[in-house]
Amino acid sequence: MGKLIELLSPAKNIEIGMAAINHGADAVYIGAPQFSARAAAGNSIQDIASLVKYAHQYRSEIFVAINTILTDAQLPQAERLIRQIYEAGADALIVQDMGILKLDLPPIELHASTQTDNRTIEKVKFLQDVGFSRVVLARELSLQQIKEISLNTDVELEAFVHGALCVSYSGQCYMSEAMSGRSANRGQCAQYCRLPYNLLDVDGRILVKNKHLLSLKDLDLSESVSEMLGAGITSFKIEGRLKDIGYVKNITAFYRRKIDAILEGKSEYQRASSGKTIFFFEPNPEKSFRRSATDYFLHGRHKGIIQPETPKSLGESVGKVTTVGSDFFRLEQGVELSNGDGLCFLNKSGELVGFRVNKVESGKIYPADRFLPEKNTFLYRNQDQAFERILRGKTAERRVGVNIVFSESMTGFQVKMISEDGSEVSLDFLSEKQTAQKVEVVENNIRNQFSKLGNTIYEAQNIDIQIRQPWFFPASRLAEWRREITDLLDAERAKSYSRKSRRLPIQASFPQKNLTYLGNVTNKLASGFYHEHGVEHIQPGFEAKALADVPLMFTRHCVKNEMGWCPREGHKPNFREPLYLTHKGSRFELIFDCKKCEMQILPAQKL
Repeated sequence: MGKLIELLSPAKNIEIGMAAINHGADAVYIGAPQFSARAAAGNSIQDIASLVKYAHQYRSEIFVAINTILTDAQLPQAERLIRQIYEAGADALIVQDMGILKLDLPPIELHASTQTDNRTIEKVKFLQDVGFSRVVLARELSLQQIKEISLNTDVELEAFVHGALCVSYSGQCYMSEAMSGRSANRGQCAQYCRLPYNLLDVDGRILVKNKHLLSLKDLDLSESVSEMLGAGITSFKIEGRLKDIGYVKNITAFYRRKIDAILEGKSEYQRASSGKTIFFFEPNPEKSFRRSATDYFLHGRHKGIIQPETPKSLGESVGKVTTVGSDFFRLEQGVELSNGDGLCFLNKSGELVGFRVNKVESGKIYPADRFLPEKNTFLYRNQDQAFERILRGKTAERRVGVNIVFSESMTGFQVKMISEDGSEVSLDFLSEKQTAQKVEVVENNIRNQFSKLGNTIYEAQNIDIQIRQPWFFPASRLAEWRREITDLLDAERAKSYSRKSRRLPIQASFPQKNLTYLGNVTNKLASGFYHEHGVEHIQPGFEAKALADVPLMFTRHCVKNEMGWCPREGHKPNFREPLYLTHKGSRFELIFDCKKCEMQILPAQKL
């Protein structure tokens, strides 16, 4: 059996989770009722249980996120909640707070959230040794770093492949907490990274004015899936637990096709779930929310990873305005627009301007409110009405392949059904045998009746008929036998589904003897956990104790590099440092650690 390769999709709720499964997800991650890093995407235990039942039909898994840091008072509640999640049938728990490992846990598999800042071999190996079955790697890693981690550990490695990027190392951003009391580590990020800033030097000279200097483009590694697979990634994760159903359908379908094409003919790999998905639309990631696209640091550092003009979605390019009339305009490219489409462009000041299409007629585009872009303006479409109408309908169908054997017995007939994942059932039916009058249609009638699986999750791949002579079979009897055997297969597959258990921990020492506030320790159990693993001094987490004069953000994104001012590339600046980001009445000093190739943001000062 080859190594299992997984496409992992997000779900804000049960409806979106089911859509992800239908569109080919091998697993879905969803928020718990509380303590999820997306506080606005919590789900009831009942909904989680229903989603689990639906997913397991296809051997897809459900991972539940309890990936915030917790207080002492919250730990007993978290323990009860985890028990309920396990009893609901969930396959794994995604966690950040190490205090959870000290609770009385059911034997549920544990995944280390990307919030645990998983950037080094030493950290990943430690998490593996203390009982995590999977580690979600930091988004900032290069292919070479992923490969080195894979070669030196034996834990499953999960990596983000698509969606929004946090500019800070995950779990290492305290800007929202410091500025608004809304902790990113508790699922309430206020997204200060998406705001516009001025960049100033120490003399107060404005170097860059009113740009989104911390707002990263969205991740798109669709052309690098094969490389990531070779580097050791086994789970490809789509970001987006706050995204709508259309986004999840489109992006899941897009990556399902990508991964299937890569896995085809490779015996060393195997898809992690069952069933073949047929799509009734053409997936296109440019038609879903995206802030342009970047491969981030996967292939090394390069410029162009931010979208400085706007934190909003630009969408797909539709071409340049060639003609402007009294109440219409034309485009150079033959992109078909629809009434109600949303178009946008960047004006001369670099600001995003958007408008809607009122009518399209004979190549003339009539905008709503008679708003007319200037000639040579380059337009983007960030809302495609025709595509969205398609996504609102039935866009995919997923079927588990079965082989059926219809044979004759001494007392009647037997039907055997074997699913593509190895489940097998058979039923013997007592029946009189009567020679058919129309012998030439007997086998076709049997095949026809047992192919009618449209009201089930199955699809007949092969029907093998083994009878001595053409007997007469009423269509109603064959239909009844088909229903009975498929019901039996449903029951057998549900009974035979087996969850993986939590990895047994072994003796391990944490890579550091001293843990700063970056360890995010906010409860006594987490503190005890680290002490047990060799940490001698533990500073309380930022949220647990007001800390002054400590960096609020750590990031590989570097403003100087992005602007072409990197001293490692030989640039000699015409400004004096330190540099500052300013927004309204706040000023943030920037620290550049060129040895680590990192940038830090210090606490705000009032202007």
